[in-house]
This record gives sequence, structure tokens and C-alpha cells, in this order.
Amino acid sequence: MPDGAQRKRDGADPPGLRDARDTGDTGDTRETDAQETDAQESDPPETDAQRRRRRAQFLRELHEAKALRDRVQPRRVKAARMRQAMRMRTFRW
Repeated sequence: MPDGAQRKRDGADPPGLRDARDTGDTGDTRETDAQETDAQESDPPETDAQRRRRRAQFLRELHEAKALRDRVQPRRVKAARMRQAMRMRTFRW
């Protein structure tokens, strides 16, 4: 049975999916894109300090996500370590 038919029968849609379907969202994002662009133009320009803070936050979250992936997928980490060891072993000075 197709997944959509199962959800309709059970009435078990995720909340976000049900809300988007109930509001009549057609997937046309041209209006929202225009509104976001207008909002961005009215905001004052971002300072270097704000950009650096935002970048630092992003890099912290990226590092945390990579560490989590390494913990939950040890086989991938081991294979990557072996490939790196082979690269270093065959590297010519």
C-alpha cells in the first residue's frame, strides 16, 4: 500500500505536514521569497563582529555534528583512518 494511503487511513500525519497541507500551500514560494528579500533589505548591514560570531557558532555546530557522526558510525571512522594512514605511508618527501 502506498505510504500516502496508509497515512490517510490512519490519520497519522506529522504535525508539520498536516499544517502545510491544510493551509492550501501549493509550493509556490515566490511570494515568501519576495517578502524575505524585502525584510533583508530593511535590516541594517551586518557588522564584521556579528558575522564572525555567527560563523563561529556555525563551525561549533558543524564540529559537534561531525563528532556525533563519528561516535555513531565507528566503522566509517576506522576506514577513514586506514585510508589516511595509507596516504601518509605512500607519500614521498
